[in-house]
Amino acid sequence: MADYVLRRLFSTIAVMAMVGIFVFLLLRLAPGDPAAMIAGRQATPEMIAGIREQLGLNDPMPIQFLRWVRDMVGGDFGTSIFAGRPVLELISQRLEPTLSLSILTMFLSVTVGVSFGILAAWRTGGFVDRLLAAFSALGYSVPVFVIGFFFIYFFAIRAHWLPVQGYVPIDAGLGAWFVHLILPTVALSLGYIAFIARVTRASMLEVLSEDYMRTAAAKGASAYAMLFHHALKNAGVPILTVIGISFAYLIGGVVLTETVFNIPGIGRLVVDAINNRDYPIIQSVLVLTSGLYVLINLTVDLAYTLIDPRIRY
Repeated sequence: MADYVLRRLFSTIAVMAMVGIFVFLLLRLAPGDPAAMIAGRQATPEMIAGIREQLGLNDPMPIQFLRWVRDMVGGDFGTSIFAGRPVLELISQRLEPTLSLSILTMFLSVTVGVSFGILAAWRTGGFVDRLLAAFSALGYSVPVFVIGFFFIYFFAIRAHWLPVQGYVPIDAGLGAWFVHLILPTVALSLGYIAFIARVTRASMLEVLSEDYMRTAAAKGASAYAMLFHHALKNAGVPILTVIGISFAYLIGGVVLTETVFNIPGIGRLVVDAINNRDYPIIQSVLVLTSGLYVLINLTVDLAYTLIDPRIRY
């Protein structure tokens, strides 16, 4: 296990190095001059040249990249071009809404998706199974922003049950915080619920068809024991895999959801930074989210041994 962890850590470093090079080149080679955008339309060539010199954009690309990596490894993610504040400070201010939405979404997705999949596998061909098929088709085919606008129109504008948009911090009241996150959480989680439920159903059906499950049923094992003590443990590896994938894909879904529901999270920060070509913010968020994605994959791989002792590295 120790050798496997070390190999994965080294591969993680290599992946992050490639991500860093890609992010750096993608933004620096994109059309448009950030110095000209900062200076404004009325700027003179001398003003633009001064800004380029201040930002170090006149240096060769390798020098710019090494300086960027050195600062980032040291914890300096740069200063926002337009806000004039440290990037880490801006990210930390937007972290609570994004974490709140992500954690609630994954909790709802895993709880409902796994439960739904287990019931569908236990009563295959029944009402729950057919309902899951219809729900999965809806969850896969409808984009999250369409679901978000639908929820806003019916539950907020027409019914006046829930707030239309916005976010309330936790310290301002747990009830108000939760109420403002109901619509975006449900809208974002529908696709992940369908995904997790379908994989759970397929994995559970495969395990339930094994001989030892029929033996357990013949010995009088209860439905609860068969489903949770025998079947779910043996079907856990594919389910854990799809949960990890869903958590990683959640990063992209949060951006759209925060935009639709006007939540001041990291997703909105990225959208604003892209519109303003704020290089330090875009680069920092891309590198941090890529690192989170790699970390999630590593955690899922290591968790396999806890679910299935037969797996050895």
